[in-house]
Amino acid sequence: MTARTGNSAAGEDIARAQPAHGLRTAGRAQVSGRPEAAGRPPVADRITVALIPKASEDLQRLQDRTSLSKTDIANRAITMYEFIEIQLRAGRDILIRDRETQEIQKVMIL
Repeated sequence: MTARTGNSAAGEDIARAQPAHGLRTAGRAQVSGRPEAAGRPPVADRITVALIPKASEDLQRLQDRTSLSKTDIANRAITMYEFIEIQLRAGRDILIRDRETQEIQKVMIL
């Protein structure tokens, strides 16, 4: 995910997350002799991760809610964390705005 910067309606500088590449590709990709699922980018790296119980439960809830695979959720989480970390290093705040109440909260990542 990359950041696209621009201005809000109020003229403030903003950054929007943009996928670094399309989520879908045509045909089948080959990486180290293995055919990848149609419509998927080629695999760049494989890892094994030991999740703590809370993270494992959160992952299962995300899978149930979104119907995404564990791989898709992990890829999105890593890409989102990279985007957020870049924004924080650039001196930006990460804010969440409630659409109904317009309340804004600052997200703090420790």
